Amino acid sequence: SVEVDILELPTKRLLGLLGAQDAKVKVIYLENSKEHAKDYLKEILDKMDLKDVEIEESEDENGIIYNLKGEDPGFIIGHRGETLDALQYLVSLVANRDTEEYKRITLDTGDYRKKRETTLKALAKRIAQNSVRTHRNTTLEPMNPYERRIIHTAVQEVAGATSWSVGIDPNRRVVIGVEGGQRSQRSSYKKKR
Repeated sequence: SVEVDILELPTKRLLGLLGAQDAKVKVIYLENSKEHAKDYLKEILDKMDLKDVEIEESEDENGIIYNLKGEDPGFIIGHRGETLDALQYLVSLVANRDTEEYKRITLDTGDYRKKRETTLKALAKRIAQNSVRTHRNTTLEPMNPYERRIIHTAVQEVAGATSWSVGIDPNRRVVIGVEGGQRSQRSSYKKKR
């Protein structure tokens, strides 16, 4: 719980006459980043008027997982997971502040992450197969890095298809096309005006 730095070692009396000095140390209290992050998350949820949300904590090889139970999970998830991603980002900042060891934080509610991953994999494979069949590129909606990674991985499983990212965050998109084909910006994605 604490880190101790010795600034000066103690000294003994010289011939029993001159004064001894105690050691000087610096004690630093180490915060438990997991508990601090969980308290911070609870505080945010309280301010969002979600006082009845229960936070279940678990840990795996990838880091800490906070599963939120209770209330309306749709409100916590937000549009395409934007609210959940924002909360996850903030809690991750708090958990990894003032620590040397990085801990990955994952927030989930109602198995949203697993369901979203399944949906994205199916979408990527369907579009990749269509691109191979029609030899046309398809540009997807803007996604966060985690979701883009899922798309790229799923496209690799379709023979003859490839994917790449274009643009800059937060509008970075995945383009799915044919291996060896031309990487043009022309696509089936239409901008909303």
